[in-house]
Amino acid sequence: MSEHHNAHTEDHDNAAKLLHFWQKNQKTISSLVIAIIVIGGGWFGYTTYILKPKEDKAADAIAQVQMYFRVDSSNLVLNGDGQNKGALYIINNYSGTKTANLAKFYAGVSYLHLGDFNNAVKYLKDFSTSAKQIQLLALGNLGDAYAELNQKEDAIATYKKAGTIFENDEANSAEYLFRAALLSETIGKTKEALEIYKDLKTKYPKTDKGFQADKYIYRLSVEKN
Repeated sequence: MSEHHNAHTEDHDNAAKLLHFWQKNQKTISSLVIAIIVIGGGWFGYTTYILKPKEDKAADAIAQVQMYFRVDSSNLVLNGDGQNKGALYIINNYSGTKTANLAKFYAGVSYLHLGDFNNAVKYLKDFSTSAKQIQLLALGNLGDAYAELNQKEDAIATYKKAGTIFENDEANSAEYLFRAALLSETIGKTKEALEIYKDLKTKYPKTDKGFQADKYIYRLSVEKN
């Protein structure tokens, strides 16, 4: 009987404390709940009625950009053909969409082909994707742009990253590690170049650059000794 009475008293006390807490903080709790509802509803509304239609329009617009990119028509990729919009329009008018992000890749590579290396860096540096094979190519082209601008340290670091981000693409990975090694030699970093050649040989022995690596490893090893 006593235990039952004590349990009942404890439940009553807990209920009283909860009621007191609610009475004391009612306004704050209500405001927090309302804020959560408003934010959640606002985000739903934004994604449903603004972002999704925007994404759909951007996806339609980029189809022609991709076609021009495949045939290496860089000016048309960037600026469109008068009837169809180019990558720059998509970037500026559909910001925040996945398509605008992809357009930065097309724009960066196109600027690289046109010899506008600063703009190539600008757009490729701002592009990112979870698709590792595309990210590899973006980094490789970014490395080329840095190299053309004589920013060799940045080029080497970017080439090395390109050479290790998606090792399933052995040919391109080996190519960019090779460029990193060659560029390291040109700035007198022969020790680093030797290590990159060795890494290239270990990871991608069956590629063309993997076969070539032996003579560079041998030459630098002889010079070192």
